[in-house]
Amino acid sequence: MSQRLTAADVAKVARLARLNVSPEEVERYTRQLDGMLDHFADIDNLDLANVEPMTQPYPLVNVLRADVEQPCLDRDEVLAVAPAAEDGRFRVPPSGGLHE
Repeated sequence: MSQRLTAADVAKVARLARLNVSPEEVERYTRQLDGMLDHFADIDNLDLANVEPMTQPYPLVNVLRADVEQPCLDRDEVLAVAPAAEDGRFRVPPSGGLHE
């Protein structure tokens, strides 16, 4: 395993990210990150010339149902039992939010 990162590199990144890490953590993170870079180098060395690129690992399938018009409740009947209605719609109190 060739070391690509130094403890000074990891300590600098931790400082820039405002992370409070101990010297022991810097050493551990240096080993872990360097191991990851070795793994990425192994992947870079794979011969992928005959492998077709893909954007998704699994084929995407639309899981939604078809948009089919269905019978619904009668508007006048629903509005007749509403606490408040106005111009064919439910009347609701102001939200008290951003749109006042």
